[in-house]
Amino acid sequence: TFTAWCNSHLRKAGTQIENIEEDFRDGLKLMLLLEVISGERLAKPERGKMRVHKISNVNKALDFIASKGVKLVSIGAEEIVDGNVKMTLGMIWTIILRFAIQDISVEETSAKEGLLLWCQRKTAPYKNVNIQNFHISWKDGLGFCALIHRHRPELIDYGKLRKDDPLTNLNTAFDVAEKYLDIPKMLDAEDIVGTARPDEKAIMTYVSSFYHAFSGAQKAETAANRICKVLAVNQENEQLMEDYEKLASDLLEWIRRTIPWLENRAPENTMQAMQQKLEDFRDYRRLHKPPKVQEKCQLEINFNTLQTKLRLSNRPAFMPSEGKMVSDINNAWGGLEQAEKGYEEWLLNEIRRLERLDHLAEKFRQKASIHESWTDGKEAMLQQKDYETATLSEIKALLKKHEAFESDLAAHQDRVEQIAAIAQELNELDYYDSPSVNARCQKICDQWDNLGALTQKRREALERTEKLLETIDQLYLEYAKRAAPFNNWMEGAMEDLQDTFIVHTIEEIQGLTTAHEQFKATLPDADKERQAILGIHNEVSKIVQTYHVNMAGTNPYTTITPQEINGKWEHVRQLVPRRDQALMEEHARQQQNERLRKQFGAQANVIGPWIQTKMEEIGRISIEMHGTLEDQLNHLRQYEKSIVNYKPKIDQLEGDHQLIQEALIFDNKHTNYTMEHIRVGWEQLLTTIARTINEVENQILTRDAKGISQEQMNEFRASFNHFDRDHSGTLGPEEFKACLISLGYDIGNDAQGEAEFARIMSIVDPNRLGVVTFQAFIDFMSRETADTDTADQVMASFKILAGDKNYITVEELRRELPPDQAEYCIARMAPYTGRDAVPGALDYMSFSTALYGESDL
Repeated sequence: TFTAWCNSHLRKAGTQIENIEEDFRDGLKLMLLLEVISGERLAKPERGKMRVHKISNVNKALDFIASKGVKLVSIGAEEIVDGNVKMTLGMIWTIILRFAIQDISVEETSAKEGLLLWCQRKTAPYKNVNIQNFHISWKDGLGFCALIHRHRPELIDYGKLRKDDPLTNLNTAFDVAEKYLDIPKMLDAEDIVGTARPDEKAIMTYVSSFYHAFSGAQKAETAANRICKVLAVNQENEQLMEDYEKLASDLLEWIRRTIPWLENRAPENTMQAMQQKLEDFRDYRRLHKPPKVQEKCQLEINFNTLQTKLRLSNRPAFMPSEGKMVSDINNAWGGLEQAEKGYEEWLLNEIRRLERLDHLAEKFRQKASIHESWTDGKEAMLQQKDYETATLSEIKALLKKHEAFESDLAAHQDRVEQIAAIAQELNELDYYDSPSVNARCQKICDQWDNLGALTQKRREALERTEKLLETIDQLYLEYAKRAAPFNNWMEGAMEDLQDTFIVHTIEEIQGLTTAHEQFKATLPDADKERQAILGIHNEVSKIVQTYHVNMAGTNPYTTITPQEINGKWEHVRQLVPRRDQALMEEHARQQQNERLRKQFGAQANVIGPWIQTKMEEIGRISIEMHGTLEDQLNHLRQYEKSIVNYKPKIDQLEGDHQLIQEALIFDNKHTNYTMEHIRVGWEQLLTTIARTINEVENQILTRDAKGISQEQMNEFRASFNHFDRDHSGTLGPEEFKACLISLGYDIGNDAQGEAEFARIMSIVDPNRLGVVTFQAFIDFMSRETADTDTADQVMASFKILAGDKNYITVEELRRELPPDQAEYCIARMAPYTGRDAVPGALDYMSFSTALYGESDL
């Protein structure tokens, strides 16, 4: 074995040996062997044949071995020159250990253990192979075949090998290694099979040749793994960037579509249309906006997670497309909420306005109808020429009648003014049917003016003939004068009793009820007046019957008959209990509204403080240190679950709020919380817990990527919290300096210390905001010793795959990398343009640099 091992190296120098103890006695080939395996030149050898020359050469060889840190125990030049086999073989084994095995290191183990560990890892996937040592583990030959097949599977059909045929396995391995791997046949298959325990040194020497033969492939595999890792990070980051861009675009488009709808304050003409607008807004707040709130929160979380991953993998920060920064999203969202602000209040005010308009319009129609009914025929009556043929008494009667009419006309002046005032209010409130109202009002006013002119004209005519008339029936006149205002009072009472009303509080309905009770208290006096008026009429009848006066049985001064007075009085008496019932029903409705206010207020007064308390508790959790980050994350997720489980109470409050709005309740003295306060607080609570969870997840990501222990993380958190005295989650410059000093940083007050602290602040606060977040603090504490990939490391890995060339080919990429990552590189690498370029050469150097810099990759 040793002879074969020596010849495998001496062959490079064009010579061989046949017998170790004889061929090394003069020291010449021994010195040549050391020069080949070390790559260094030894002292010039002595060419003489004398013993002293041979001893000199051997001593030069032994001195060179000793210079490499090898202790030669009991091995002297004389024994080698004299052909001592044991000493010669011991020297060769020492050379093998130093130059073939000692440099082998796997996971910082010793040379022998490292070589054994390398064999175990390479043969682990193969059945019937269990390498535990350098003797009996190799007897069946499968270990040698597995090493070859692992690196060069095309050389051996491993599936056809049998454990019970060790000679075939060993000879196959030895022949293939010699023919294809340039490893000389150092062992004899028959000797290994026929020996209970094969020679450990021989096996180790032979196996070390396999290690050195495949070390190039090992380097290539390591390089390929490093490149695959780097490319996988880039591919994942690119996907996250694409996802962010799409989510940002979709959210901005939704905001762009929604804002014009919220800014449209064009009023509708009907209550039904405005109620539909209010229902659409409720659907928006409850169904459409909450998912967008979650999308906005998730967008910020994705952005922070992506930046953390880029920072941990030494990549430049992600810069979204123009107009798609998180700040742009927040600005657009602010515009949305600005447009939303006041929209619901505008809707409710519009509904209240339309309700008021409907009430006024009905009141206008009622008063106009009463007035038009009263004026019906009045113009024709005023235009009569009956006074031209009337007797003196008839003329006087006509004059008195006209005076009564003027009294009645004056009594109606107030109603006309009310009609005009209502029409004016309808105009001011922008009533949709104002033209018809104005036309009707104008017609009434024109008619009223005409009645005034006709009245004045008739009075002048009657007064011209009054001097010719002398008698008058005072009783009829008295009747007419008292009957007219009483009749007008009854008409006003009927109008008031039938008047519609709209109230919003119990106090208002109580006020109406009190006024109604006061009205009922006047009814006895009114009945006395009625009986007095009827008594006048009865007295007239008695006089006519007694004195046989020709009065034609009617009152010439008024058309108001006792029957009419009695009929209207009966109608008033019937309307009173109806008014009682309407007021009672409205009082019951207002009581129900008050119950709704109290029910909403009781819930809101619980939910509002609860949300505030949860916000404060989340703030404390985010800065306190209890257990591991995983414990904190689990705690926060349980906290998030309890918050989400509270959602039915919010929904219940929304239901009560809808009942309040449907009842047209516009104020609530039982609580300071509005539904809008609760909604905003709830959305902020959900966003805050999601952001806090994301911060802990990023801390875990940083800790694992940077190799920070839980004890270190606890120490960092304790120091940070100690100086974060206002619990803001940030440190000012002086607080941060004190924190660093508490962790062992030597930052003096001299110019050098100030410069060092300024350098550190530029790292943890690049935007010069004057504060340091916990995430920036953790990044800084871990970045100095971070074991991260660099552009130089990736470049060196590509160079190994390229066989030390300054370029790499498509074939080499496809041979060394997985298909998807190979194609990723091929699609993005620029052509190589150096002097040594070949057709199809690719520039892996610029590609490696671009992976860690600003690029379009």
